[in-house]
Amino acid sequence: MNTVRYHEIAGSLSFDTQAFIGGKFLSSISEKQFETFNPANGRVITRVSECNSADVDRAVAAARAAFESGVWSRMAPRQRKKVLLRFADLIEKNTEELAVMESVDSGKTIADAVGFDVPETVETLRWHAEALDKLYDQVAPTADNIVAMVVREPIGVVGLVLPWNFPLYVTMWKLAPALAGGNSVIIKPSELTSLTTLRLAKLAAEAGLPEGVLSVVPGFGETAGQALGRHADVDCLSFTGSGEVGRYFLQYSAETNLKRVVLELGGKSPAVVLDDVRDLKAVAEQVAIGCLFHQGQNCSAGSRLIVQQGVKNALLDELVSVFKSWTVGDPLDPASRLGALVEEKHMNRILSYIDTGKKEGARLILGGGQVLQSSGGFFLEPTIFDEVTNSMTIAREEIFGPVLSIIACTDTQDAIRKANETNYGLAASLYTDSVDNAHQVAKSLRAGQVSVNCFSEGDQTVPFGGYKQSGFGGRDKGLQAHEQYLETKAIWMQLAPRD
Repeated sequence: MNTVRYHEIAGSLSFDTQAFIGGKFLSSISEKQFETFNPANGRVITRVSECNSADVDRAVAAARAAFESGVWSRMAPRQRKKVLLRFADLIEKNTEELAVMESVDSGKTIADAVGFDVPETVETLRWHAEALDKLYDQVAPTADNIVAMVVREPIGVVGLVLPWNFPLYVTMWKLAPALAGGNSVIIKPSELTSLTTLRLAKLAAEAGLPEGVLSVVPGFGETAGQALGRHADVDCLSFTGSGEVGRYFLQYSAETNLKRVVLELGGKSPAVVLDDVRDLKAVAEQVAIGCLFHQGQNCSAGSRLIVQQGVKNALLDELVSVFKSWTVGDPLDPASRLGALVEEKHMNRILSYIDTGKKEGARLILGGGQVLQSSGGFFLEPTIFDEVTNSMTIAREEIFGPVLSIIACTDTQDAIRKANETNYGLAASLYTDSVDNAHQVAKSLRAGQVSVNCFSEGDQTVPFGGYKQSGFGGRDKGLQAHEQYLETKAIWMQLAPRD
């Protein structure tokens, strides 16, 4: 499909803009609305209902009523699976519409949206749906006159507070296992990217999800998000976003009902390149993917390149060439490799980091500036800094943009030390031609997922989450994702004596 056709689809989009509560689209109680913008041109797309604590109360009441009724929580697992698979089919059927909506609302390229975000959203939902009736409970080894069962039960009402960078995909990381377990779910999407989440709710209802089992309350973090975090009838809160906000949710839980809190937070992920690597062009291509995918607006982005001196200069030549090939352009043009940053405020934040890098002594060797200003959008060119040290701000803080910092190291142990010298521990990449180094260094890197000779977060079969200040309380993806939305109960039965 070409650019013209994608723009035609964008021009014909209709948007669900009200909150979705109890199976219906409803205006917020205050009737307030907020504007959502197209990052590619800075124009208003539409106005969305702005929910606050009163709307959250209404959504939680609907969720609790649905949960206690058993209409979903006690539905046979194979029946829940059928509903979730229908839901996945409907998302797949509407791939083009959802992909264009995602691109228009977030600024990501249509190539990423139609080729990755929507298909992976569908795959995530199907994988967890298929898993839900294959998770067996247990019978403990006890005396002959005792039956001891260890069973899992849905935790109850789950709140999901979600980021703006992957509105469909990360939503499904959490929504699929939460629904698979029989819970009722309330989503607070980012105010920057609410539109596809609201459309998901509509498709879920069409698939047969009972009323009240899924609600979406668009709004701001300090109002709707905080209300979910503090609500005494929410049993679990899962959040993806910044460490600063994640700490608030722990505080809200401590001050209210001690709800379970699951946090997937930021990262400053290293890409470690050892001097035994021969194919530096292939390394440069993978480093570019790790740093530039979705304009670098990815929590696991490999934004710190830690490279041994022996291959540094040769790798740098390859990197400059590869980074230049990542063209910045109209997100609805399939040829664009980089789209728009999510908002002007975020773009200016990245530009301020670039200025700080220069002031602190890093050497800017590529990019560093805004481009396509005439579009009215928020575009930034791929950027590379050399001569960076771990003490510099651009090496310590999460920039969340297409900015790579190159840090030299002397040997393998120096590489490990510099890679681990961070408050974060979400992801890491390692490039080596040595099998010994592949195993030994991967085990030494303090991160929740380590990819070797590629940039990867794995697929649905493996868990995703971080060490240190990158995560808390659980994992997304994999079978481990189900556990955080379930309670474990021991049922001990004393049998009558035998005659």
